Amino acid sequence: MHELGQTLKRHMREIWIARAAILVTAALNAFLINDLTAFPWWLASVVELALLVPLSVATAWTHTQMLRATSQHHWTLIHHRRRKIRQAAIVLTMVITLINFQSLFGVLKALLYGAKGTTGQSLLVDALNIWLTNIVVFALWFWNMDRGGPAARGLIKQPVADLMFPQMNSDCPGHETWTPGFFDYVFVSFTNATAFSPTDTLPLSVRAKLLFMVESFASLLTVGLVAARAVNILS
Repeated sequence: MHELGQTLKRHMREIWIARAAILVTAALNAFLINDLTAFPWWLASVVELALLVPLSVATAWTHTQMLRATSQHHWTLIHHRRRKIRQAAIVLTMVITLINFQSLFGVLKALLYGAKGTTGQSLLVDALNIWLTNIVVFALWFWNMDRGGPAARGLIKQPVADLMFPQMNSDCPGHETWTPGFFDYVFVSFTNATAFSPTDTLPLSVRAKLLFMVESFASLLTVGLVAARAVNILS
């Protein structure tokens, strides 16, 4: 029972860190220049918060129910609710991804065809906004996808892995009980966005490889084309 309680606490800590990461994306959309989107600058942040708040409330309520669960029937209901919450979290991540990709499309369109009032400084800030959001959103994708999501990683023994971390190697002490946390997925996303390829963590499944490819492609466009063009304008 004590071990289950510790697992639940660790699981909830990871969830709230991930929710805080979504707040970061909302703040980036609200406070960094973003004049090239097809919608008002404030709309992305409002949509993200409108989805995040009920999701966080449902998460907190479900966690309370888990602590009070006393029968198999209770755990069956909780499992159903947790699955719904994970689906809602994936939808929220998808919305943030689409918003960020639309921003990238707007910046690329401004570079290719020109946009009134666009400056090198604004392009650089927009590129930084897109790149940082790209890191956060793909960290969320990896975190929600790997081994069935955060709940399954903590409660199901030896789930099928989508990513191979170095700590999972049999030569690493404690590899049998080690599970990745949200910051591990942030590191994976960051290194993939900067190196355009896996570093110490390898994708094993097809869906993981596809996510790596999409993130690398978006990062390559942002850093290699947008930032380079903006610097050229500044010079």
